[in-house]
Amino acid sequence: MAIDPALDALIFELAASLDRPQRAAFEAAARAALAAAGCSGCGAAYRVLAPLQRGFWDPPDDQRIGAPRGPTNRRPSKLISAEAIGGPDPREGARDHRRFQAV
Repeated sequence: MAIDPALDALIFELAASLDRPQRAAFEAAARAALAAAGCSGCGAAYRVLAPLQRGFWDPPDDQRIGAPRGPTNRRPSKLISAEAIGGPDPREGARDHRRFQAV
């Protein structure tokens, strides 16, 4: 049975995210599933092929597993690690100066 070019393009698009060995196996399984289901439109074909494609897809390894989270996970920054630029603020330490004033 010949497959519609639109369905063939859908199979090709869904297979694009798979690895080569899985891609060939998915394309064969997709053609068999479409022939068994008798799908003629792209919408019905997608509903048949989407769960099938998920079965062939292996997610990549996550390299961030076990990595620290939060503010320590960022790269070093000169704004955080360096001294402040400029002179001290004149308001700095005002509470300490007023603490020893006579009333």
